[in-house]
Amino acid sequence: MSAAINEDVDHVLTVLREQVLALAAEAGRAPSLVRVSSGTMVVEVEWDGGAAVLPELPAARPAPASVEAGPEPEAGTFPLCANTVGVFYRAPEPGAAPFVAEGDTIRPGQQVAILEAMKLMIPVEAERAGRVVRVLVEDGTAVEHGQPLLLLEAA
Repeated sequence: MSAAINEDVDHVLTVLREQVLALAAEAGRAPSLVRVSSGTMVVEVEWDGGAAVLPELPAARPAPASVEAGPEPEAGTFPLCANTVGVFYRAPEPGAAPFVAEGDTIRPGQQVAILEAMKLMIPVEAERAGRVVRVLVEDGTAVEHGQPLLLLEAA
């Protein structure tokens, strides 16, 4: 398989994973089965007692209004936002040093935190380079999809 096809499949699987996690979070309980099919873009999520089949999923779920209405970013800064719902952790394990601290310079693709959703540890990676101005969320706090986690200054 070519690199471009692998990237497309990885992107599709990432979007599907995010949507399944969001659906499960809204349902309030973990599914007993998750089946993903790339060919026809079908996701089957099954809870004890029945299944929910989603033939087509949107690329992303918009952030709730309460998340969008956060404080205005400082001039020259931009937020790094949660890519899914979950519990925000700054370090790889309790007692360990955080992935990043205020003042650190980060690069695209660098892991800066973890979001735990349904016992899955989902890495939070920087989409672009910058310097960490402020951590906006306390460690161990539940966050919503699209919620700003870090405030970055352009590098």
